[in-house]
Amino acid sequence: MRQIKVGIIGISGYTGLELAKILLHHPVFKLSYIANTQGDSTLEQVHTMLDSLPLGNLPIHKANAQEALDCDVLFLALPHKSAMAMTQEIFTLSKAKNKPIKIIDLSADYRLSVENYEANYCTHTDKENLTNAIYGLVEYNRQSIQNATLVANPGCYPTATLLGLLPFVDYLQDSNPVFIDAKSGVSGAGKTLSENTHFSHINENLFAYSPLAHRHQIEIAEKCVTLGKKELDIHFVPHLSPITRGMLVSIFATLKTPLSTKETRGILDSIYGSESFVRVRETPVKMSSVIGSNFCDIFVACKNNGIFINTAIDNLLRGASSQAVVNANLMCGLDESLGIPQIPYGLF
Repeated sequence: MRQIKVGIIGISGYTGLELAKILLHHPVFKLSYIANTQGDSTLEQVHTMLDSLPLGNLPIHKANAQEALDCDVLFLALPHKSAMAMTQEIFTLSKAKNKPIKIIDLSADYRLSVENYEANYCTHTDKENLTNAIYGLVEYNRQSIQNATLVANPGCYPTATLLGLLPFVDYLQDSNPVFIDAKSGVSGAGKTLSENTHFSHINENLFAYSPLAHRHQIEIAEKCVTLGKKELDIHFVPHLSPITRGMLVSIFATLKTPLSTKETRGILDSIYGSESFVRVRETPVKMSSVIGSNFCDIFVACKNNGIFINTAIDNLLRGASSQAVVNANLMCGLDESLGIPQIPYGLF
């Protein structure tokens, strides 16, 4: 079987680690380049759990666009702003040297329109590549992803929300807001310490943060328009939970006309019946049932004109790293499930 050289820039964080764990056992992708801002170490020194494993002694380089160009596929697990600077430099070199490369960006730099991005993040310095980027929600953009050279990997909250919400956008009342209550494990905040992520603050605690002002709110709203063809009034409130990983989303909305449970299941089955990584559940979903996998579990219940949509994902996998590898598989003409974690390791 052919080998495709892949690299990770931003290897030090949680998503970089999860990418490495997937790629180390991928049958086609060969992890040949890893980098961070410092370099001068090895994969097993930064992530000690990989000590003595294959490629554990792979050297970590200081991020360099010229060196990265040796790869066929590159994953960027960098903060916003840093990602677009690196992407622009790599693609400029790629064109100059006539060396094709495919990039999957896990930051927010290519997920939004320039107007929405600059209103919520910072000035966008790579508008040309932003125009050509494809939003990597596989179930809704599969064909475009297959032909892409730059994929914007969706955010974790938008992934869990959109997979549950998009099948029902045409059934919702235009005038009523959509309320989204989302809960994530502490790993969603990344490795950088803050007051909220100290053990004494998060342990036995649960609290909302950035209510109605979180940056993922605009990503959800924008993709309802571009993917669902419906403008919705999104009210999004995330919560930090005293768990390591996992994400649970509860969506509350108003239907134009009542739907039965059988009808909602029929809607979901018509959209996701042939999908490998979406499971329609008959009971409310649990984070433990998806942790360690690329699955998104969905449950729906209705009462009169109200609809409740419940989804669960692993925020580090389906919400980041495994979804990125699915996108890379598609970009390279491979089976999208190749090398992707499919067995959750939760107990329930």
